[in-house]
Amino acid sequence: MSAGAHHELDIGGRRLAIGNLDRVVFPRTGTTKAQLLDYYIRVADVMLPHLRDRPLHMHRYPEGVEGPRFWQKQCPEHRPAWLPTVPVWSRDKRANIEFCVVDELAALLWAVNIGSIELHTSLHTRHALERPTTLAFDLDPGAGANVVACTDVALRLRDLLTELDLQGVPKTSGSKGLQVYVPLNTPVTYEDTKPLARKIAQVLEAKSPARVVSRMPKALRAGKVLVDWGQNTPHKSMVCAYSVRAKARPTVSTPLRWRRSRPSRRRATPRSSRSSSTTCSRASTPTATSSPAS
Repeated sequence: MSAGAHHELDIGGRRLAIGNLDRVVFPRTGTTKAQLLDYYIRVADVMLPHLRDRPLHMHRYPEGVEGPRFWQKQCPEHRPAWLPTVPVWSRDKRANIEFCVVDELAALLWAVNIGSIELHTSLHTRHALERPTTLAFDLDPGAGANVVACTDVALRLRDLLTELDLQGVPKTSGSKGLQVYVPLNTPVTYEDTKPLARKIAQVLEAKSPARVVSRMPKALRAGKVLVDWGQNTPHKSMVCAYSVRAKARPTVSTPLRWRRSRPSRRRATPRSSRSSSTTCSRASTPTATSSPAS
């Protein structure tokens, strides 16, 4: 098979042209476009529910992770006729942006085929653009902190949410940190959720000032975990569950679950949780262990 070969596939009755399957998209691991597409096929059953009905924010790497890259909100004009879109008004452009919507496997593979290694979605659906279905917190370790520190803060955040009668659901970011989502089962707007997310982050910082920061300046973040609440706005997005991340080596934003376990006998780290009987573990799904490089 030549690197530039194109193939037409039938995916659920959709005709889809796929090209450059031999292209190496992760040079450090030799991971090819064919392997990346194969991963998304295998994970589609559990990923599509997180993509469905949501505006797609594409992070495109047409030549792989070491080549040119760009963010794209406007769905390309060359999209298939069957691919749904949703118009979203842009105050900056003073015009609608037509976002792609990925509701099926063919749409997912189309997006990946044009270089969308990472798939990000809005916190709302196309049916209610001002009504988020979740609160989102992005836990980002500052210099000197790590994912263990993020786990500690995630547990503290979970406990605070429980006090508010809210349920937190964790996942890895696929990068350095963790993310915690709070499903919403009542109709609210971003005018409700953004101030709430900010207040929760501030309370968490007040409770654990040596471990947590809720403000963005990097000078404040050394040795701490930033609880980023700022994604709770209509024009921003979060990386989708099971999305590959465009790092030097392919990683995945993986859903986790809270798990009870025996306290560790190993020496505690400076940022370890005092509640060592509770940890985060990878969610048990048929495809959560899949890797693009496997």
